[in-house]
Amino acid sequence: MDHLKRLRLILITDRNASRLPLIRAVGLALGGNADGDRGVTAVQLRERDLESKDLFSLARELRELTSQHGAALIINDRVDIALAVGAEGVHIGSHSMPLGTVRRLIDLSVSGRGGVTPPLLGFSAHNMKEALEAEEGGADYITLSPVFTTHSKKGDIPIGSGTILQVKERVGIPVIALGGINKETAAEALENKADGLAVISAIIAHRDPKIHAQDLRRTVDYWFSQNGLK
Repeated sequence: MDHLKRLRLILITDRNASRLPLIRAVGLALGGNADGDRGVTAVQLRERDLESKDLFSLARELRELTSQHGAALIINDRVDIALAVGAEGVHIGSHSMPLGTVRRLIDLSVSGRGGVTPPLLGFSAHNMKEALEAEEGGADYITLSPVFTTHSKKGDIPIGSGTILQVKERVGIPVIALGGINKETAAEALENKADGLAVISAIIAHRDPKIHAQDLRRTVDYWFSQNGLK
């Protein structure tokens, strides 16, 4: 599975919302390696309050887990940690280093290493303007949020699933739906041409993350197969 296909179902970590130790919860959310037993296709490490040493240690543990399951690892903000553990992606937002600077750092990391694929660069967009600027600035994909009402960021006004389709008509990079994504809303986001789903509480906040991750994975796999995309 190539890097971009691994964005179809992203688990964004939040150890404070998890009912289990984070590594245990992520391991369950990744599921098994057999057909019908698979869970999320990527894990995005977003633990903003951790010190560098602890974040690096956690990233290494997640790198081992995701590698075992053929899933991608994406690191929020910390390009250095992403490169150090061999993550498949770096994800930034408007409060991170400038997009162009991160793009150059990523590209420099593989300069002169023929055949080595640089990590993906993702950007958090919340409207059309940010989406267009992200593509122009060199992002490989965006998360678009909040699509639906979300418990993670109370007070944010949902942009609605129709915005996904509007953005898709203007940008040429993958658009990942984020915010209020769960078993009930996933199909609506995909029907509006989302290239993937990013989830936090719908998986991590449950006592059995595996069941909820597998439910969402079946929805994602079914939608892509019905649309001729494997």
